[in-house]
Amino acid sequence: MRPAQVLKEINELRESWRRNNFVFTSEQRAEFDRLKDLRRKRVKYFHDNGLVWKPGMVKVTPPKPKDSDEES
Repeated sequence: MRPAQVLKEINELRESWRRNNFVFTSEQRAEFDRLKDLRRKRVKYFHDNGLVWKPGMVKVTPPKPKDSDEES
């Protein structure tokens, strides 16, 4: 299942949850738990492979040395 489709289905289940007085049926609960598990695995994959930006991870590039020919 594609990640965008997982998010879309999770949001649809949340909408139905709101319409049903904040109660899931047992089938909806099972589907929501399955989709939530898929999403968590995807996010864990990104964290494990260093694909998530974290504060303080700015790469500092050293300044380029100026050529002496350009200064003349």
